[in-house]
Parts: sequence; C-alpha cells; structure tokens
Amino acid sequence: MMRFQLGDDGWAADVTRSPSPNFDARADGTPVSLLVVHNISLPPGEFGGNYIEDMFLNRLDCDAHPYFDQLRSLRVSAHFLIRRDGEVIQFVSANDRAWHAGLSNFCGRERCNDFSIGIELEGTDFEAFDPRQYESLVSLTLSLSARYPLADIAGHEHIAPGRKTDPGPFFDWPLFRKSLIQQGQAAQIAQIPSFPFMSI
Repeated sequence: MMRFQLGDDGWAADVTRSPSPNFDARADGTPVSLLVVHNISLPPGEFGGNYIEDMFLNRLDCDAHPYFDQLRSLRVSAHFLIRRDGEVIQFVSANDRAWHAGLSNFCGRERCNDFSIGIELEGTDFEAFDPRQYESLVSLTLSLSARYPLADIAGHEHIAPGRKTDPGPFFDWPLFRKSLIQQGQAAQIAQIPSFPFMSI
C-alpha cells in the first residue's frame, strides 16, 4: 500500500494540492491529536465534478443548483478530500486549522478544529463507500499518525451529535480498523467501543 509523504510544512506529496483560503493557524503548542472522518457530496447524492473543490475554494457557482443557494455565505474547508476513485486532494496544510468540524466537542474538549485533522470522503449517509476510498484513507491515516501525535479517530457525527450524521451508517468502521491493523506499523488500534470511535 502506498504511503503518503508529509513534509515539515504539513503538505503531502503525491496528492493533488488545491490550497483553500479557509483556514487559520493553530494555537502554539496545540498537538494534533484527533482525526475526524466526514462525508460530502454536492449536490447531495451526486458524485464527480468540481463542486466540492469549488466550495472549499470559495468559487462555487451558487446559481448552478437550487441546493447551493443555502451555501452562499458558507466558508468551510477540510484538510483532505478522498474522491470515489481514491484520488486524494489536499486543501489545507495539516499544520494549520481547517474549518471542517464547526461547533463540536470531543471528550469534553470543544472547538475540535483546534486539534484535529479533517478528511472528507466523497459519499453520502445512504450508500457504501468505494473500496479505493478505504485504501487511500488507511494510507493517509497511517502517514498522518507517523508525523502527528494522533490519539483518536472519530466521525463528524460523534463530535457534533444531533447536528451532523456523517460519515454515516454505511461507513465501515470495522473494516477501517482491521485495515489499519493489517497495514500499520506505528499505530496500535484499540478495540472500537460501542459507537464507532477509535483510539490509536
């Protein structure tokens, strides 16, 4: 399995780089300890095209689809997007704070953007993800865990319950965990608790 090489600047080699303006600096001395898994599709349920990238770059044509009207003032980003075919696009350096989690709380810590890395999977709550996406996600997770002190993995639904539902019921947490164990060298993956929330 291919491993991504992350530079000191927080950018990965061998991925498509598409810098987003929607980020800011992390507070000095804040360790990056949490990985957050999301799903996204624009318009909802449709895959392909440039709409996700355009939204993260603040260039979405909000007249192109009725759903986009509610996104006009939205300024969001993620560190990474994994397309259906496994292609990885990076929008924000992992050293910086991407605007992916919103109002959130992890084990009593609010503002998860401060200490997390956000990975979006092109998908929905209503259908399975592509095996190539899991391959890229596992490789990216292991590469990130080799550079940052990641201690936990959670879904957006777990840090913003009641507000967010992704990555949703079709995300295969046991498969993700099993693949991390099989492929990982630096990561020791603990048993997934009763909800899909993982400790490295």
